[in-house]
Amino acid sequence: MSPLHVVILAAGQGSRMKSALPKVLHPIAGRPMLHHVIATAKQLGAERIHTVIGHGADSVRSATDEASVNWVTQREQLGTGHAVAQALPDLPDDARVLVLYGDVPLTRHETLESLVSTLDDSTLGLLTVTLDNPQGYGRIVRNTEGAVQSIVEQKDASLEQQQIREVNTGILAVAAKHLKTWLPTLSNANAQGEYYLTDIIAMAVQQGLGVSVSQPDNPYEVQGVNNRLQLAELERWYQRQQADRLMTEGATLADPARIDVRGELSIGNDLWIDVNVVFEGKVSLGSQVSIGPGCVIKDATIADGAQINAHSVIDGAVIGANAQIGPFARLRPGTELAANTKVGNFVETKKALVGEGSKINHLSYVGDASLGRNVNVGAGTITCNYDGVNKYQTVLGDGVFVGSNTALVAPVSVAADATIGAGSTITRNVADNELAVARGRQRNISGWEKPKKH
Repeated sequence: MSPLHVVILAAGQGSRMKSALPKVLHPIAGRPMLHHVIATAKQLGAERIHTVIGHGADSVRSATDEASVNWVTQREQLGTGHAVAQALPDLPDDARVLVLYGDVPLTRHETLESLVSTLDDSTLGLLTVTLDNPQGYGRIVRNTEGAVQSIVEQKDASLEQQQIREVNTGILAVAAKHLKTWLPTLSNANAQGEYYLTDIIAMAVQQGLGVSVSQPDNPYEVQGVNNRLQLAELERWYQRQQADRLMTEGATLADPARIDVRGELSIGNDLWIDVNVVFEGKVSLGSQVSIGPGCVIKDATIADGAQINAHSVIDGAVIGANAQIGPFARLRPGTELAANTKVGNFVETKKALVGEGSKINHLSYVGDASLGRNVNVGAGTITCNYDGVNKYQTVLGDGVFVGSNTALVAPVSVAADATIGAGSTITRNVADNELAVARGRQRNISGWEKPKKH
């Protein structure tokens, strides 16, 4: 089979977005629209992806770290036909070419596979959609036998043609050799003064090629984004698809309209996810996990039975089975919690290895630390891990008890079953079973008179 090349049109300014950011970089589900399209092209097994850029070209390049993309510059925006023509020198004559759009981010790869599968040298593949309100779209003109004859843009359509509800999505598949014949002959004698890619449909019909039509399962798959209202509409549709998938796979959602998945989320069975939870990056949730309202979970692995209480932030952490987190906890990258651990309210951890059964219950910071099994860290404890230049480790052995309001000045090690008295500043290592108390001696002064205001 001839190689598949994908041409993505991403040169437009997007003036209706009212933004300095190029339109194709506006995000859906936390990822630029263009990146969604590139990912889909990769799923199709494209041999090469050619992205045509113009407005904000430098910004688009710098935001897209894709070695597989061949960047093509359209210096003047003279229409879709002109845009595709800029990629012609990079298209092999024997290639199959699929044309996509950087501001149409959510077309499923299955839909495009169906379109491309109809393509050969004697057939052009066209993706259309039937809309209740086709206003603004190019109409699909068919003959009395139902065969596609041409596409007429809204501004060039007659009153009769404007009644047609089947419209052009702009997405098509065609042999490169035909593009190289047709595109140089395009005319801009139309209401927009542009070179329309859609004019090649009539050229194909005139040369006896068949036009094979496919349609998506849902019109949202081919909806483009021209303003922030449409961006928000697509975002909600995408998130509803994610919510439906999660419920099908075994999660109960308090409100399917109030969850955001901005990456890859895999789950077990019997989950509970409350409202306004955001998942980012790559997240894996085990079975019987419970997540309270307002949590943000990014690049994390959470084992079976863990309970994430309200308004906790988990970023780059691994959480063991039946762990309890929050409310209002923050787990930063490098945190690894073993089974049956607890990180309570207003606790922050970073690069902390916490052993099975250990607890950090309240108002503490534990960073660059290793905690053994069944360690108890009292409220207000901090690991002083940074001297202004370097960071150092704190090591707490199995069964260590740390009293409230303790400062552990790293590098420091507290051995198994030792106890730290409340209010201590620990600067030296503590041996097994020792009690360490490092605080000033209390003095009670009798007859003390409080100062009086003059």
